[in-house]
Amino acid sequence: MTIRRELEEIEEKILSPWAAKSSQTRGRLRKEDECPLRTAFQRDRDRIIHSKSFRRLKHKTQVFLSPGGDHYRTRLTHTLEVAQIARTMAKALRLNEDLTEAIALGHDLGHTPFGHAGEAILNELHPEGFRHYEQSLRVVDFLEKNGQGLNLTWEVRDGILKHSKGKGPILPDDTSKLAKTLEGQLVRVADIIAYLNHDLDDALRGGVIKERDIPRDCLKILGEKHSERINTMVKELIYATLKASDGKLHLSENIIYAMEMLRAFLFERVYEAPIVYNEFLKAKKLLKELYFYFLENEIPWDKENIYQEETPLHQKVCDFIAGMTDRYALALFEKYFVPKSWPI
Repeated sequence: MTIRRELEEIEEKILSPWAAKSSQTRGRLRKEDECPLRTAFQRDRDRIIHSKSFRRLKHKTQVFLSPGGDHYRTRLTHTLEVAQIARTMAKALRLNEDLTEAIALGHDLGHTPFGHAGEAILNELHPEGFRHYEQSLRVVDFLEKNGQGLNLTWEVRDGILKHSKGKGPILPDDTSKLAKTLEGQLVRVADIIAYLNHDLDDALRGGVIKERDIPRDCLKILGEKHSERINTMVKELIYATLKASDGKLHLSENIIYAMEMLRAFLFERVYEAPIVYNEFLKAKKLLKELYFYFLENEIPWDKENIYQEETPLHQKVCDFIAGMTDRYALALFEKYFVPKSWPI
């Protein structure tokens, strides 16, 4: 018996009846031999961590563009916080931690430079629109490894594609757009818990808001401190879900009310605040210039050979820009649009 098979048997014994089991995966896009040491979901996690797109997350904006301080979140630290929160809940609910972690680590691989500013401008410019969760799936299915993709399992791919919620309900009654696994649904909630708390923390650090601005009901229900708020949301989801024991995630109406209030506050006072939004507009203009430039000029990369002949140029340009880090986009803009002093 291999170590992988022993691990799969342990999953069968200890995981919840609602958990996804590695031995029962729906499989990969391309069939391949099993690893003797790792389960299918462990392999997916490892492939994501070793991917180029994962490493680039460290230089992509979360909310604040090019912050001067070292303690502001980036897209990478956001991803790690989501993974930590999701794993804590998965362990307590006896769900599959490896699957949960793989989805969490891969959920934002397709995110643009400059956070949602980049997503918004690509959505405006690309004829078919742009959604970062769809691009994340495109990254793992195709763009990584020179057109081969990472060949992840169906469960991880499904969780990546369906993690986003925008301003929609935190736990919607209509489950048709949710991930098919509880692990995927858990990552969706962990994403909300993470950004509600770390974006608030960064906004306080940056002086965009002050403690007294935060709605008192939020603090009363969730807690006065950063760690208290995370703890409250995590514990409430775990206990409510365990109590219901019906294969669904649960939160009390009181907690959902506080989370939705905090989200509305962040949109009004942080994401759409002039000091943040004005930089958002600058980033959109920068990426718009690059987008149109590369529609008319050669793209400086080595991926041309991975595309089929009929692939639209808009798709290639969109792939190129979505994969950029903030600093690479800034460097290209300076190279192509900022005049150089004449050498004497």
